[in-house]
Amino acid sequence: MLADSHCHLDYFGEGADAAVARARAAGVGLLLTIGTKLAEFDKVLAIAERHDDVYCTVGVHPHEAANEPDLTAARLIEAAKHPKVVGIGEAGLDFHYDYSPRERQASVFRIHIEAAKRSGLPLIVHSRAADDETAELLADGAAEGGLKGVMHCFSSGPELCRRALELGFYISMSGIVTFKTADALRAIAREVPADRLLVETDAPYLAPVPLRGKMNEPAFLPHTAALLAAERGVSPAALAATTTANFLRLFDKIGQSGPGAE
Repeated sequence: MLADSHCHLDYFGEGADAAVARARAAGVGLLLTIGTKLAEFDKVLAIAERHDDVYCTVGVHPHEAANEPDLTAARLIEAAKHPKVVGIGEAGLDFHYDYSPRERQASVFRIHIEAAKRSGLPLIVHSRAADDETAELLADGAAEGGLKGVMHCFSSGPELCRRALELGFYISMSGIVTFKTADALRAIAREVPADRLLVETDAPYLAPVPLRGKMNEPAFLPHTAALLAAERGVSPAALAATTTANFLRLFDKIGQSGPGAE
């Protein structure tokens, strides 16, 4: 069984339930659907509530940082009390698009770091074109302990990977690792410790080879997992078992009441 550690089922609209069914048929037995806006968190939560094998997070994407002037750690922590909410984010820094001012992105990121530490839940980190700044904010947040999380859709360089691993974070690989131009990323993927590796789709974005150009969905996760298995010299079944165990170890709130407890 594979676990999709990061997807956006609310972006599928009325097709979300069908996407979950296709994922199950493809061997994806756990899905984490990610919050990006507090204003639309109810939609994310509703999908998770409809399915025993779907969980969710609460957070504000860096693209939306400027649109959440009233965000506080307390608001995130309150939402995270729901049994289906198992993580904080996604949050972080995106200096590629700069849809929100960089100072505001950093401020919102710090709020999420505080909420993750206070709630004890994993932090889901988005980082693009901001490797050094992301590493510094995470290091500051982790200085007193109590911070755990995952670098989602990892596409940065080896230095950010190294620094994140030193902080105890997990590294999640998406369909990007299957792209023809991703040799450097595949090299990183081969070296991530087995007990720190996760897989994801980031659906509906970044469909893996051989499905490039299509709308991505959790059912496509086996393609990314198969590539990673080949790169790391293990069987697809072994990679699935390892990454799902890692997922349940990181998102340990699932094991208190969900499928992972079995």
